[in-house]
Amino acid sequence: MRIDPDDIAICLGHGARATPPTPTRTTQGPEPMMPPIVQTSLFAFESFEALCEGLSEEHRRHVYTRGQNPTVEAVERQLAALERGARCKCFASGMAAISSVMYGLLEAGDHVLFVNQIYGPTLELARHLRRFGIEHDVSLHLDLDSIEQALRPETKLIWLESPGTMLYRMVDVPAVCRLAKGRGIMVGMDNTWATPLLQKPLTVGVDIVAHSCAKYIGGHSDVIAGALIASDSVMEQIFYRSYLLNGGILGPHDAWLLIRGLRTLPTRLQQHETGGLAVMEFLQRHPAVEAVYHPAAGGDRGLVEDQLAGYTGLFSFALAGADHARVSRVIDALRLFKIGVSWGGVESIVLSPNRGGAATESYLETAGIPPGLIRLSIGLEPPDTLIADLDAALSAA
Repeated sequence: MRIDPDDIAICLGHGARATPPTPTRTTQGPEPMMPPIVQTSLFAFESFEALCEGLSEEHRRHVYTRGQNPTVEAVERQLAALERGARCKCFASGMAAISSVMYGLLEAGDHVLFVNQIYGPTLELARHLRRFGIEHDVSLHLDLDSIEQALRPETKLIWLESPGTMLYRMVDVPAVCRLAKGRGIMVGMDNTWATPLLQKPLTVGVDIVAHSCAKYIGGHSDVIAGALIASDSVMEQIFYRSYLLNGGILGPHDAWLLIRGLRTLPTRLQQHETGGLAVMEFLQRHPAVEAVYHPAAGGDRGLVEDQLAGYTGLFSFALAGADHARVSRVIDALRLFKIGVSWGGVESIVLSPNRGGAATESYLETAGIPPGLIRLSIGLEPPDTLIADLDAALSAA
């Protein structure tokens, strides 16, 4: 894992790229080790004229916490610095962030091309947007020719994940960005898997980066949050056209939890990588496993090395010839892995997209996901204990 020393400093709150939320030294007493939680809904002004001026620049002034709040701004500055972006806006969830992109930048007649396996609720949102005249397609073929053929004259946005959901396939992100720029198309990317420490899409041409901060950035399974990072002009448009109007804001206390999470993110990621690779290598050798889906498990090694500075602990594997019943038996036989949605916390979690029934079978086939797929989020437990748990479950089921 190759983590930029500047990024470690930013996570700790004293990097040169991240402006601290409060002066590092005051005349009021000792310096607090953590920034204060500014738990207020509104801000008072000296005059009505001053309030009017604040309302005219609500995207950068403190007026009402539905717009800007000092504690939220503190973590926004850190995330913008980590992604090497101009501005960040935090939201109440990752889906609040992604929906603000769609509502804020698209209009009737526009088309979105989704590239790679995409987070399910994002595609559900896209299907909902058809009611408002916004169409979409999904390209599961990741070569540039297939992506280009899937574009339409009315394509306004390419939205991608790399690594992608469930199968963790890599996309040549710089090549997609060059293709998009030649046609005047914006590129958005969900960078939750890699975090800003292991991949910086804005530096290779992506216009908008999204994060579900409930995952590795928060890191403790105790906060729901999302973030967008983009240029000043793009973020200002999103701020007024969707962020303020949707109201999906991040509260000051949850922002403070993200600041806390960032402080340990570099160390946690190193342990997630170590544990994830050890478990991956075990599963690759196990006779009950048909395939392992992890960026390090084959594929285009040059692409992986060019775009990722390391790995996280989220990946999946497929049981040979398995159906919903076999998947359920293996998951239920695990003792150390918690069964639940989401990922990226200190605990190991297991999940499968195979929920049984005809609707699930149709979804898996459409998304190109094998029915025996099981997803693992490797936490901070010793890898040997997780491997023993998996070995026993695979043998018993």
